[in-house]
Amino acid sequence: MGASDSKLTFKQGIFRLSEPKQIPADDAYWTGFWELPESTEDVFSLFSPADIRRTRDNNLANLETLILAVTSRLCVLRSHPSFPDPELAPERDALNCIRVLTRILPFLYEADHLEAWEDKFFWGARRKRSRRGQLAGSEIIFDEADPEQTPTEAEPEFEQAKPLSEEIIDTLIDLLFFSEFTLPKVPTGKSKVTYAIWQSGVGCNTPIASTKEYESNRTEILRLLLTLASKSMYMSANILPVKGVKAITYIATCPDKQVVLSVLCSLLNTTLKYNPASWHVPYDHVVFKDSKQVLVTYCLQLLLVLILYPIPEPGNGPPPKNFFRHFLGRLHRPQDFQFLVDGMTRILNQPLQATSSYLPGSQKSLTWAPEMIMLFWEALQCNKRFRSFIIDTDRAHDFVVLVLYYAIDQRNDPSKQGLVRMCIFVLQTLSVEPHFGKSLNKTFEGQESLPASIRIPNFHGTYADYLITSIYTLLTTSKGKLDAIYPALLAIINNVAAYVLDLGRAPSSKLLQLFASMSSPSFLLANETNHTLLQSLLEALNAIIEHQYQRNPNLIYAIVRSRKRFQALRDFTLESGQEEIERQNQIRKDNGGEFRRDDSIDSLRSPVVPRTPTLSNVPEENSAFAIGDDEDSDADDSHPTDPLRSPLQSPSGASRSASIDESVPLQLRGMSEKARGKRPVGQPAFSRQNSTTSLSSVATPALGANEFFTPSSAWIESWLPELPLHTILMLISQLGPLIPGSGSANDTAAAFKSIRETEVRGIDPLPIRVHLFEWSPLSLGWYESLLWGFVFAGELLVSKGTAGVWNNTSIRLFRVQEAAAQTPSLLAPRGAVDAVGSNLVQRIGSLNLRGPATQPPGSSGNSGPPTVRDV
Repeated sequence: MGASDSKLTFKQGIFRLSEPKQIPADDAYWTGFWELPESTEDVFSLFSPADIRRTRDNNLANLETLILAVTSRLCVLRSHPSFPDPELAPERDALNCIRVLTRILPFLYEADHLEAWEDKFFWGARRKRSRRGQLAGSEIIFDEADPEQTPTEAEPEFEQAKPLSEEIIDTLIDLLFFSEFTLPKVPTGKSKVTYAIWQSGVGCNTPIASTKEYESNRTEILRLLLTLASKSMYMSANILPVKGVKAITYIATCPDKQVVLSVLCSLLNTTLKYNPASWHVPYDHVVFKDSKQVLVTYCLQLLLVLILYPIPEPGNGPPPKNFFRHFLGRLHRPQDFQFLVDGMTRILNQPLQATSSYLPGSQKSLTWAPEMIMLFWEALQCNKRFRSFIIDTDRAHDFVVLVLYYAIDQRNDPSKQGLVRMCIFVLQTLSVEPHFGKSLNKTFEGQESLPASIRIPNFHGTYADYLITSIYTLLTTSKGKLDAIYPALLAIINNVAAYVLDLGRAPSSKLLQLFASMSSPSFLLANETNHTLLQSLLEALNAIIEHQYQRNPNLIYAIVRSRKRFQALRDFTLESGQEEIERQNQIRKDNGGEFRRDDSIDSLRSPVVPRTPTLSNVPEENSAFAIGDDEDSDADDSHPTDPLRSPLQSPSGASRSASIDESVPLQLRGMSEKARGKRPVGQPAFSRQNSTTSLSSVATPALGANEFFTPSSAWIESWLPELPLHTILMLISQLGPLIPGSGSANDTAAAFKSIRETEVRGIDPLPIRVHLFEWSPLSLGWYESLLWGFVFAGELLVSKGTAGVWNNTSIRLFRVQEAAAQTPSLLAPRGAVDAVGSNLVQRIGSLNLRGPATQPPGSSGNSGPPTVRDV
């Protein structure tokens, strides 16, 4: 039968599947599903979403039989002594069974009304034919309904069987390590399933032979395992961490140590051994699909799905252990850590190299850098020895620069806000280590070789200088997009402040510019929580003064020179603040709405209309501080009563300011209520198993529930006396008379001399406070949304124009949007060469956490390929 004939026959069989008539389980019809397709593309293109939904909704019994048939065939092949054998047990049959299951499952997961059926069908207890029954065939059908019937030698017998999903998963895990299917041939007489690690690296020093065929088969199996786990995509972010996914729970809690370690190390080593810089013809990735890259993508994604997964609590005791996360946390050999670091930095460095090539676009740019940052974060959290290793060897500096590159480079891209947030949380996790703070005092050499987006002109300083300056950049140039994570950015400064030595003049100035911005009336009176940001910054300044006073003369000098600002904050009242805002409004009107850059440093700008004060566009020292108007804001002057948008509230253009639920984690304030869901009343504290940074962060202040915030004198009195101003005011009172205020070189030298020689009294160092990242069901729901958004986007890229596994399904975990049609370019040509390159353009964003909006089934439209939008 020719290829076209087999495709036609296969398509006709699919039409029959959805007809009202139920097809018997022993009908030869079912064999067509593993005998007729010749490739993955055949299954995905011929078995359309409409076909699957029509069968699911009109004849579920036939779909059940199909799943049972392909599962049974796959299990039989795995147990066949000759598998894989072209005649007796064809490899093609096994691959087609895997492909059919991969194609069908997402359309079952999307159907809410089938949840009870799905749980019973895939996870319920069942009976199946015993070995004797299988040999007896179908000549005599055992009547299970007749309790008096006694099986004889000629009758098929039945036995208790594990749930269907467990049998599928066990079979797939075995096939990942199967002789002549995914591993080299084993000697005769030995088991065909050998749990051998695929690549050298962690847990294995000797590489095993492999072929493209083996790697292709591994790819097919891994994709089905990811599909089984992708039930996550069809749950809302607030439900997922609490309810969990049974398939992931079953894999992650596997008690067989050898199986867990073989899968873990195979996935890890395959990912980290991949070298995208190996020799290639320029632009070869435009024409050819790199099968190795596809395998690595699935390895990394499945690895992350397993290690970050929290086992749901059963309700009657502690949850079982996630053994994948557990064993990642048990790594301890320096050579293993070196292997991890080298592999991670190789991948994270690659986009920098691809964009700096002499032939633009000639090198393929890997798309899984976000997943690699996620893997790095997981290793930091669950393995204390790994954290110590990268800090003690100064490799942490490399990761700081790389993570800052992704955060700063993507900070203004709406589709990459999830990635940017994760980068900030990674830095916060690193910053809790005291040795990390101390290591930042090392001189940063070679900064001028960095990409332009993260290079600081005329920079000569330490890694601490670089980190603080970069955080300042994120705070002041993100146009309000990162306002939800201002607390995390300030927490990083807080965590390292007590260890910073010899802070440079420029970063010292940046910190004082932040203080000027955050202490301005327009910022403090914008909402009821902005004062907490000011408090966090003051705590960081205090930590430097209290613990490293004499080693930071630049900062001390900058503080003393800004004495009027601190004194003004001490005397701040509602009336004085409103008068200052009105004065700034008048200045803007007098200037025709323009704000002069040469105004004095004390001239603080307030919005003409009550739009959101942010920290964007803060000018350099000795010029005015712009606190807030987004220049592209479309606020209407005719609505002056519209409330101010809080930097802790959603960055959307909503005209109303939503009250902030106190239960929302500090890091996720600003996400819409749809995205984070409503945390259940009385929900117990949440912590990630085996996570050393999952402790609760410092308590956040209670927040009011008024929909429209109006500042009052009583409100100011509730927080102003609590601001930690004592240390700074004491410093100013003692050093102020000794330090000249002109700022000349001679005066600066005299000031430094006074600082070094003066012992400031009345300042008692407080214990160093650590601001940990706060995990909760809500933050973990966001995190899993981010991961599955990466998985969805990655699948569209590796499918290279064919139907993706989850495309056109009703996803609830994040929002899928249609992208605008691409314009022609070198990497996306049109016309005669469409068949070569038109579908190869990179077209995916990140993910959207605004809410569990779903994509209507089959609504692909004509506007372009789907993307995943991110907040």
